[in-house]
Amino acid sequence: MATRCGIGYDAHRLASNRKLILGGVEIPHGLGLEGHSDADVLCHAIADALLGAIGERDIGHHFPNSDESIRGISSIAILERVREVLAKANGRIVNVDATLLAEAPKISAQIDAMREKIANALQIDAPRVSIKATTNEGLGAIGRAEGMAAMAVASVEQD
Repeated sequence: MATRCGIGYDAHRLASNRKLILGGVEIPHGLGLEGHSDADVLCHAIADALLGAIGERDIGHHFPNSDESIRGISSIAILERVREVLAKANGRIVNVDATLLAEAPKISAQIDAMREKIANALQIDAPRVSIKATTNEGLGAIGRAEGMAAMAVASVEQD
């Protein structure tokens, strides 16, 4: 059995008239993230990290924004499908570690719920999911609160 590591990154613009979904949890905020799906940057970064760990193509390949049948898809559903891709490749998730980059809102009160949602989608224990948040200290588009980004690392054991 080999242990493999993958990295993922995602960014979305903030937009009015959208719900803010992070880690599968609706977060109270005046703006949401723009995207073809629910635009959950945390789940998207995690999905790409998992796919990368087994040498698969990214979520844009598996869930293209040209596919109208998945418009508005929950990113938790994306993680569930990614888990199935890993299972077919004899991959077993060891852990995921993700960081949200955003000026606002503060998400500390929702982190436990996010960990549970993500862990359930991936069928792993919540302690194997780490979620952190930081600001961009006012630098760049993220620092100007024009959007949010996330990065993730995942470890997978594979036969």
